[in-house]
Amino acid sequence: MDNDKRIIDREKKLEDIDLTLRPKSLDEYIGQQKIKSNLKVFITAAKKRKEPLEHILFYGPPGLGKTTLANILANEMAVNIKITSGPAIERPGDLAAILTNLQQGDVLFIDEIHRLNRSVEEVLYPAMEDFELDIVIGKGPSARSIRLNLNQFTLIGATTRIGHISSPLRDRFGMINRLEFYSQDELEQIITRAAKTFGMGIKTLGAEMIASCSRGTPRIANRLLKRVRDFAQVEEKNHIDKDIAKKALKALEIDHLGLDKTDIHFLSAMINRFSGGPVGLDTIAASISEESTTIEDVYEPFLLQLGFIERTPRGRIATKKAYDHLGIKTDKYVQEKLF
Repeated sequence: MDNDKRIIDREKKLEDIDLTLRPKSLDEYIGQQKIKSNLKVFITAAKKRKEPLEHILFYGPPGLGKTTLANILANEMAVNIKITSGPAIERPGDLAAILTNLQQGDVLFIDEIHRLNRSVEEVLYPAMEDFELDIVIGKGPSARSIRLNLNQFTLIGATTRIGHISSPLRDRFGMINRLEFYSQDELEQIITRAAKTFGMGIKTLGAEMIASCSRGTPRIANRLLKRVRDFAQVEEKNHIDKDIAKKALKALEIDHLGLDKTDIHFLSAMINRFSGGPVGLDTIAASISEESTTIEDVYEPFLLQLGFIERTPRGRIATKKAYDHLGIKTDKYVQEKLF
């Protein structure tokens, strides 16, 4: 199955890079109230001291606004931002080139920071702590090390897997924040704001229906809104209501909980082929011609969040909620496993 074609996939796609939808300030940013209130304090204090912000780490599932927050912080501090990613920095020299070009107070944003090369990471330690850069010139016995002074900067790291970040790197961040999934009300506000940006009216029930299918993720909410907008414009409507939203989501094969045909296929395979489990990860992956890592990282998190599956020492089990959602009756044997 091609995950690049899934509308409700949380991973970033080219179509998601729409700068007009991104808020420019913390006041415009919807959701993550606790993080916002803390960041406002830190920004105000840093400005009073005329110092850069401390290094900040954001972690959580994809699509919750880590990149957006990094851009907002740079904007609030009135400094430039350099955006890169862990896999893009292959050698220490790549990092050195970036760091030496940063001006006083600038923000360096590294997405997927847990994928940094270990040799690159070691160069980053003195840069974060002392704003100094150690460079080795030459090779062999004639090699020598020189230390360059850097302008003070703020490193903002983002990761979906904080457990994969080494302790020495994690400990060098002054602030570590976990981004939570968004509530239904917050997603409705985001959808209404985005629709206004697109110049498209939206009814309350239309926004409510799109929000309920968005898996608690703004990225998915905005992506679904774009597709529903397409249906509305083809039918020459200047607003999105419940009927057009329902029609569009049905055409996209997304149900009222945000499950698509891929999720349904996964659950159906567990229930129909393996009597609801327990079934091993590799076994279920082979049965639906999918990679184990894709199931673990893409399919399971949301199904676990809904309570449709459970992870046990013996394998994965489909819960009664999954049976009920698919409209499948449970026989006596299955009921004994579920209760």
